[in-house]
Amino acid sequence: MLSAARDLLEPRPGEEPRNRSRYDCDPVGTGAVLLADVVPGLGVKLLLPLVGAHLPDRCRVVGVALCLWGSVSAVSAARGTLSGLGGVALGSAGAGLGEVTFLTLASSYPSSGLSYWSSGTGAAGVGGALGFWGLREVLPLPQALLPALALPPALLLSFFFLLGPAPPPRPDPPLPQPGEGGGARAGRWGVVKLALRQGAPLGLVYFSEYFVNQGLMELLFFPSSPLPHSAQYRTLQLLYQAGVFVSRSSLRCLRLRRLWGLALVQVLLAAFLLAAVSVNHLLPGLGVAAALALGEGLVGGGAYGNTFANLSEEVPPAEQPLAVAVVTLVAEVAIAAAGGVALGAHAAFCGQE
Repeated sequence: MLSAARDLLEPRPGEEPRNRSRYDCDPVGTGAVLLADVVPGLGVKLLLPLVGAHLPDRCRVVGVALCLWGSVSAVSAARGTLSGLGGVALGSAGAGLGEVTFLTLASSYPSSGLSYWSSGTGAAGVGGALGFWGLREVLPLPQALLPALALPPALLLSFFFLLGPAPPPRPDPPLPQPGEGGGARAGRWGVVKLALRQGAPLGLVYFSEYFVNQGLMELLFFPSSPLPHSAQYRTLQLLYQAGVFVSRSSLRCLRLRRLWGLALVQVLLAAFLLAAVSVNHLLPGLGVAAALALGEGLVGGGAYGNTFANLSEEVPPAEQPLAVAVVTLVAEVAIAAAGGVALGAHAAFCGQE
């Protein structure tokens, strides 16, 4: 949905036409798709701790598949921007439920399970971006979205018939006795503080990269390129996802315990691209923007994979669902904030001309 954001927002008959400024703006910024893609998922993650104990994993997975199938169906059938965003929101709810469910399950397998999770989600990003890029080259909307209807049934088949049972949970380390010190770390508040310490740099990375992806990439328009603007946007999204895939797949080879350096790099990259949008011709062409998008994905994927790998090593197995919920909540809040700022950037730049 995020790779398709600019295509989904193209004005339909009867809607406000595109702004023919140097930014080639759509009436609605791609930040709107980001908000629709993250806010419902955030709501699910806030509610899940209250009702999650009463929802078996099998029921959750069926709910995920139904939401994703309904999302693609609704977006494909949409006749206006608002109804299309409603379909994106339904998919967000399913994705939020799925992320918490599968990430918690992954932590109950051997340590390689999180590595496979990290690589698999990276592959999903680049696969979705590449699939839509290729289909959009030969098919118009909504036909380019319809093949995605096969993915939710594949999810159900893989979960119920391919995934093996999780091993018995690892025993928790013994709790410190009174007077031995460190008792707070064994409590739930200690787990929350540890998760926040790991989640803070990830949140900064995510805010920066999603502001770039959904706030600035749509404003990077190179008229000299043979690709139309929508294809330029899809290409940048594809290269970003390729970077995410590479770095998430390298988790078993490159482990990082301290992630603030990655956060600083991502902030500086966002600041440079903001300057590039503000100053005409600061970026010489699409090729340089593509290289920056690839680097942005490498940083983001590395931060994501290492954050959850650190949690799996530092948090007792019984407390990992809480730690995962806290970190994913921090990430979702950061992404939602980026969506709001992205809409502001669209209004500021597209209102100039």
